[in-house]
Formats: sequence, C-alpha cells, structure tokens
Amino acid sequence: MKVAILYGSTRSERQGIKAAKFIRKSVIERGHDAHLLDAAEINLPFLDKMYKEYGDNAPRNMKQTAMVLEQADGILIVSGEYNHSIPPALKNLIDHFQSEYYWKPSGIVSYSAGPFGGVRVAPHLRAIAGELGMPSISSMFAISTVQSAFDENGNAIDNAYPRRVQRFLEEFEWYMEAFKNRRDQGTPY
Repeated sequence: MKVAILYGSTRSERQGIKAAKFIRKSVIERGHDAHLLDAAEINLPFLDKMYKEYGDNAPRNMKQTAMVLEQADGILIVSGEYNHSIPPALKNLIDHFQSEYYWKPSGIVSYSAGPFGGVRVAPHLRAIAGELGMPSISSMFAISTVQSAFDENGNAIDNAYPRRVQRFLEEFEWYMEAFKNRRDQGTPY
C-alpha cells in the first residue's frame, strides 16, 4: 500500500515533525510505501486556486504533491492543536486538493506539548476529511508531550508509542484494503 502523510506545522522550532517521522517509519516498518508531505518543504502559496484550477500550469511542487496524493491508498494526517483547531499551513495544504482524496480512508495523528495529545483538533480534521471524501477511521493516535516523546529522527523515547501505533495502523490498513478493493471495482464518479 501507498500512504501519504500530511504534516502542516511551519514553525521554526516545530516539534511535531518528530511525530511525523515516527509515523512514517512505523508505516514503512509494516511494509508500505510512505511519503511525508511536509507543508514547510512543499511551501504552497496561500490558497488562491486549487490544483485542479491550474490545469497544465500548476506549479511543480503542487503537481508533485498531487501525484503522491493520487497514488496513495490512504492518508494519515499528523497535526498539532492550534487554539483547539487545525494549523493554518495544514489547512492550506489540504485545501489545494480535492479529487486526489476521493475514496481513500484517513487516519488522524494528533500531538501537543501538554498532556492532552492535541485531541481537540480531531473533530475539525474528521469533518474536513469526510467532506473531502477521505473519511477518518474511528481510532485516533494521540501523542502527549511530543517534544520529549521522540528524538530528532523520529525514534521513540517513550516505549509505549511503538506498541500503541501498531493497533492504530492495523485498523488503518484494514480500511485501506477495504477501500482499495472497492475502488478497483469502480466508484460512483
């Protein structure tokens, strides 16, 4: 399976990138292709036109991102909680695309510097993901005190995370396989 991982913090001293790297490694360890789409690296402009509205004139970074999303069997969204909601750079990254998400499951990974693991961002992400045709699985993977949970390379410092992520990814894989089987049989549009 191919998994696109969306990550949207662009802060200079961002800590959530450690969680995104951990998720990517965990997906790869389970035998899947994983592409980390980092809003800071992709550097899309503020939304003026969606990818589909550019036609053949879309910027290269947008074309490359669209290709990864189109080929993905599932989407994992790694998000911090900004004022109980979604980071603006992540929302901007997500909103540039539309049909690239259709008929694919999503999974939500939230994080925070505090004890709640960013769980208040999940309802916002679930609504957005559902609207874009990539409904989220019922489980969510929350990461508390992200700054001390992983090293700079995404290796877990807290031994609970490698164990906990397995159940989350097992559910996500089930949905990816089910959706892929149905997509292979055709979609309503």
